[in-house]
Amino acid sequence: MESPFKPDVLKGKVALITGGGSGIGFEISSQFGKHGASIAIMGRRKQVLDSAVSDLRSLGISAIGFEGDVRKPEDAKRVVESTFQRFGRIDILVNAAAGNFLSAAEDLSTNGFRTVLDIDAVGTFNMCHEALKYLKKGGPGRDSSSSGGSILNISATLHYTASWYQIHVSAAKAAVDATTRNLALEWGTDYEIRVNGIAPGPIGGTPGMSKLVPDEIENKTREYMPLYKLGEKWDIAMAAIYLSCDTGKYVNGLTMVVDGGLFLSKPRHLAKEAVKELSRVVEKRSRAKPVGLPTSKL
Repeated sequence: MESPFKPDVLKGKVALITGGGSGIGFEISSQFGKHGASIAIMGRRKQVLDSAVSDLRSLGISAIGFEGDVRKPEDAKRVVESTFQRFGRIDILVNAAAGNFLSAAEDLSTNGFRTVLDIDAVGTFNMCHEALKYLKKGGPGRDSSSSGGSILNISATLHYTASWYQIHVSAAKAAVDATTRNLALEWGTDYEIRVNGIAPGPIGGTPGMSKLVPDEIENKTREYMPLYKLGEKWDIAMAAIYLSCDTGKYVNGLTMVVDGGLFLSKPRHLAKEAVKELSRVVEKRSRAKPVGLPTSKL
């Protein structure tokens, strides 16, 4: 689909994207690159990184990949510093690295719970913490007259209510959202860094959908989604561009829900025609009652 943004809206910007080699992270990487940014992606799997960098460069995008685990502060520090050394600045940090799997709460081990918290919540903090000096106003590679950079954290809507078999992910994403708000307050005030998030709904063609949502569940979910369709990775990437470019320069501390309204939805308990018929019956009963003010007994 055609982008609503100008092709050079991110020209001259440098974006570091964790989990940028696959799924939503790669779509953000490619769309940022197509809109003028230089791209550094971070991930644990060298083969995935190499393939992603090759694909980005084939599109004419300046891109580089760094192996690293966001759970390890030393890896976060090394990748952030390497990105700066390669491009001379860092303007945008996107935390898209995530872990997920289905498990009933009683079957989930402490290690399984901790692993997802470490990747999503601790990993997001590690990357933000190491990128601060490069993103803040007047930081290395940044003109002191310009504002600070931008951080974008990829979250979810699971914790807005509750989700079956994903207590670990719900807890992790709740922590990510809290991190987004707190950093938006502190670093927005002190360093002019904008910190926002995106909470995607079910997005087609992603590892999460294939791993977590069997086809029969996917079809059932579509029945009560307000827009009756899955989202696309492109939808998330366009939201990411908006929040990272000057168009969103006055947006700070927001986690934007991009899920077609699914988090608002509930299964339909009555068919629409049944509701209409019930309403007619109630209306007829109402009309049959005499109209007048009630009189009190003396």
